[in-house]
Amino acid sequence: MVQAATALFAKLQSDRRGVTALEYGIIAAAVVLAVIAGIAGLKGELQGIYTAITAGVTAAN
Repeated sequence: MVQAATALFAKLQSDRRGVTALEYGIIAAAVVLAVIAGIAGLKGELQGIYTAITAGVTAAN
């Protein structure tokens, strides 16, 4: 029984597929965080642009 458990543990320890999936998950999470930070950074600029457009359209009437 102990020998079978040791063999199973050794087999799982040498399997690297899970590590690769975990690395891809971490990379995907980092990309999502970067996109969210970029959108948050552009929020103020976009509000200023839309305010200027609204003021221009309102002044043209």
